[in-house]
Amino acid sequence: MSGWPEHVPGQTVHARRGSVSNAFRYGVDYLLIDPDSDRGPWFFSRNRFNLFAIHDRDHGGPRGDGRGASWAREVFVARGIAPEASDRVLLLTQPRFLGIGFNPVSFWLLLRGDDLLAAIAEVNNTFGDRHSYLCARDDFEPIGPGDRVSAAKVFHVSPFQDIAGRYRFAFRVNDDRIAIAIGLRDGDGGLHATLTGPRRRLTSGAILWSAIRRPFGAARVVALIYWQALRLKLKRVPYRSRPAPPVEEVSG
Repeated sequence: MSGWPEHVPGQTVHARRGSVSNAFRYGVDYLLIDPDSDRGPWFFSRNRFNLFAIHDRDHGGPRGDGRGASWAREVFVARGIAPEASDRVLLLTQPRFLGIGFNPVSFWLLLRGDDLLAAIAEVNNTFGDRHSYLCARDDFEPIGPGDRVSAAKVFHVSPFQDIAGRYRFAFRVNDDRIAIAIGLRDGDGGLHATLTGPRRRLTSGAILWSAIRRPFGAARVVALIYWQALRLKLKRVPYRSRPAPPVEEVSG
């Protein structure tokens, strides 16, 4: 990456399993950044206000009080995945738009050469909580396209889903494209979600075009979440009250 951020103009698909089905597909703008670099085009900033911006405090650790890449490296080491000097830790996330930000899920990616050694899925809900899932093979070998990394669901995300079942993560991180799939099985229920998109050098032109195509950034994301919640409510899907988040910051 040479420290320059990349734009991943992608698509996200969510499909609910079970007796009440619901599915949607939306365009999203993710950025893939080197969290140790402040490089970028005119309309992008690190830790400063701009049209697109990424702030360290938004990622890595407690929500709103994050420590950025140092936190991710500590998690990898604590789980026995010691990064080498030549390894890269990258952050895949949606940027703040005019200072407003909300990320349902971001990903810390640990790359050794072209291989993905491990990932941390940093999950936020609309109730102000956060929990992260470590995604790695048991033998800590690179995660290949055919691998499925499993983690028990322990965090309340949707009030229309129980805290039950297991996630299965699949990753394809190529030079020109990213594809991530998350499946949840809970008996006959669960969900299937994907994030796919090309990797492109971030430019001010791309930022302006994204602002026109998908205005309002995070506010749009939150509005779409509540719109889908309303659809489920109208379908009479039972509502689960928010429980206390898990004490453990990272699982998996």
